[in-house]
Amino acid sequence: MIYAEILAGGKGTRMGNTEMPKQFLLLGNKPIFIHTVEQFLLNRRVDKILICCPEQWMAYTRDTLKKYHADMERVFVVKGGTTRNETILNGCTFIEKNFGLNNDDIILTHDAVRPFINQRIIDDNIDGTLKYGAVDTVVEAFDTIVRSADGEVITDIPVRSEMYQGQTPQSFNIKLLMSFFDSLTNEEKEILTDACKALVIKGNDVHLIKGEVYNMKITTQHDLKVANGLVEGDK
Repeated sequence: MIYAEILAGGKGTRMGNTEMPKQFLLLGNKPIFIHTVEQFLLNRRVDKILICCPEQWMAYTRDTLKKYHADMERVFVVKGGTTRNETILNGCTFIEKNFGLNNDDIILTHDAVRPFINQRIIDDNIDGTLKYGAVDTVVEAFDTIVRSADGEVITDIPVRSEMYQGQTPQSFNIKLLMSFFDSLTNEEKEILTDACKALVIKGNDVHLIKGEVYNMKITTQHDLKVANGLVEGDK
């Protein structure tokens, strides 16, 4: 089975003073997360879609989904966690309890606020995960990356040709991911907050999938204005 897990647990503090988390704000004429879900609904290879959100927003999420999509057979709303990895694991646990797990089951984890994902990226994530077990979506870094350990002086300037900017989906074989999480100590779980980074540090290969520059994450008011411009331009 192929699952998509839409990560909608963020509070959106960098968005500023808004009445609701950023994933529920309008992009064009519908909430950001609805645009994102629709891209996965279009892909018939995806068997089920989980939307992981804060417990207090679960009812609102279900109501909003029903407003825009009457067919809810493939979509499930799941309680998110206090961290990104906990949210991902909650989705995997939901799958195990409700559908069981097979050795080749995979999950594509994607930010709810990246609504411009396309079908090519989804398909490449599916193919890559089935082949390798773990993949991360990235784009080449076009600007020079400057590293500073203290935020005051340059520590290092890595070779740009070796640098990539991470996007999502990050996709995994579910049994591999759950087994890996089980092997981490509580201290490691606190430190290793990105699943792909954690896998790499622990010696697991994570293969690269080519993303797109426009697969942007809507984090700030400026991002939302840019995204609205893209939506308006497509009309």
